[in-house]
Amino acid sequence: MKKTRVFVAGHQGMVGSALVKLLASRSDLELVVRSRAELDLSNQQLVSEFFQENAIAQVYLAAAKVGGIQANSSYPADFIYENLMIQCNVIHAAHVANINQLLFLGSSCIYPKITEQPISESALLTGELEPTNEPYAIAKIAGIKLCEAYNRQYARQYRSIMPTNLYGENDNFHPTNSHVIPALIARFHQAKVSNASTISIWGSGNAQREFLHVNDLAAAAIHVMELPEQTYNAHTQPTVSHLNIGTGKDCTIKELAQTLASIIGYQGEIVFDQSKPDGTPKKCLNVSRMHALGWQHKISLEQGLADTYQWYLNQETLRHS
Repeated sequence: MKKTRVFVAGHQGMVGSALVKLLASRSDLELVVRSRAELDLSNQQLVSEFFQENAIAQVYLAAAKVGGIQANSSYPADFIYENLMIQCNVIHAAHVANINQLLFLGSSCIYPKITEQPISESALLTGELEPTNEPYAIAKIAGIKLCEAYNRQYARQYRSIMPTNLYGENDNFHPTNSHVIPALIARFHQAKVSNASTISIWGSGNAQREFLHVNDLAAAAIHVMELPEQTYNAHTQPTVSHLNIGTGKDCTIKELAQTLASIIGYQGEIVFDQSKPDGTPKKCLNVSRMHALGWQHKISLEQGLADTYQWYLNQETLRHS
């Protein structure tokens, strides 16, 4: 049996590694991966040569420059430039190589800062973006529209999914340049180890966020990639350029912090620094279209957080051994 050759761009990142783990268990697929040192996706010529030299049938575009509020605020040029270059190079080169199936992974930050909740796919481009991550969001919107344009002009099957806030193993646990869950796990753990009496968290704690375990996202991505064209089109009409991936449930940052403190065993005081930004006040996705297409998340937030903390502990043990 001839195997389908699948390229996972960004295979060493959190999303890419979760995809590789699931795809590697399939006997009908042959995985193709390249590290950043082997293939710089921001280099147009190298990406073009890679696709011309490899008979790829499917592309998962999970490569991106990502970070939390502070990283986005500090490096806006890096976030918009690097993401635009990666997306344009991979999507166009895939088209030139006559690859018909591509899945682009975006982010729920594409939606307006203030919009109806839960957020449906149709909310895209209906209002102003959250200023702190606007460059990243604009790059991701461009990726969606790029896929949409190739589908319209060349009848490609380039599909886009917009996951909510992700967490899980292989995340970036840097205390300041990471997303909220890994940053808090690292900080709560260190506070526990050092017996710190207080821990300070950005914002009021009232902002509401939805979180999805990366293994659930990987399953959703494969589900969408492999949907028959007729089934996919039937559930994305009237025309939708992308699909929301999430749980449809959110919690406040304060509730998240309290849950993590309990899991980690930190017993000090949690202080919220209201001089720092909250970001978007509420962000929960409408995932009814994905439910209609036969996918739902399986990992509860509490279980996912416990598993992620255990993975973090294992990595800390390896790092210090």
